[in-house]
Amino acid sequence: MTTKMKTINPKEISVPELHRLLLGSIGPRPIAFASTIDEEGNDNLAPFSFFNVFSANPPILIFSPARSGRTNTTKDTYNNVKKIPEVVINVVNYDIVHQMSLASSPFPPGVSEFVKAGFTPLDSETIRPKRVAESPVQFECKVIEVKELGTEGGAGNLVICEVLKLHINEAVLTEEGGIDQHKIDLVARMGGNWYCRADKNSMFEIEKPITTIGIGFDNIPEDIRNSTILTGNDLGQLGNIEELPNETEVNEYKLLELSDLFISLEDHPEKLEEELHKKAKEQLKENKTKEAWMTLLAFNNG
Repeated sequence: MTTKMKTINPKEISVPELHRLLLGSIGPRPIAFASTIDEEGNDNLAPFSFFNVFSANPPILIFSPARSGRTNTTKDTYNNVKKIPEVVINVVNYDIVHQMSLASSPFPPGVSEFVKAGFTPLDSETIRPKRVAESPVQFECKVIEVKELGTEGGAGNLVICEVLKLHINEAVLTEEGGIDQHKIDLVARMGGNWYCRADKNSMFEIEKPITTIGIGFDNIPEDIRNSTILTGNDLGQLGNIEELPNETEVNEYKLLELSDLFISLEDHPEKLEEELHKKAKEQLKENKTKEAWMTLLAFNNG
């Protein structure tokens, strides 16, 4: 199937159009709920989804309070960190997402979003800006650099932060001391008014091949690689296995798990192969990669 692509030169469309396409395509984006202060000590709290972690040693977070695409004005957060290079980056979860959204309203400078959005300010231990008590994880940071990317509307300003201290709500920790991805219940920004909730309905696990090397796409037998049932993503999952099941394993699996299917379709090899590929696809959905391989290899085994 041929995919029809629309090709766009960023210089040939308006900034708002480009902004919508970028934010609609790149997501979910984590949210930096940034707490800063101005020179008079007034609190400011604002969310930014141009944000991520970029280093563990040293621990570096970067977020970008971009210039307004409509008015080319800069955010209070940007103005504050240029004068007081300190910030608390508070993590946003589902429990506080509506309050966080309220805090993004364009309140005048000097107005505290802690008050307007109903958050509880907590004193930081190493810097002056306050922490958000309701946030499950709070990072006290010093700003080590602000990198301006342009002077026109829509231009980003990279606020490069080094984490000085972390504060973590113990309720979101595992017994081993890590962050429980179900308990923390994070949210992220999508395009337009859309958000994404990282809960059990949207999360899935893929074992990372850090110490293992898969056989690769190119070592998958051609008849499986050319399957009309299995997708490229399915084949990628198959290619992550370190070694194929041996002939004995495949024969035993065929006898115990697939015998009824082979008997019922012994006179219809094309239909049998199709059903085996469908079964393997379902097994891959359940992360049963070895079982899927044995199902697929059973067709030509014995």
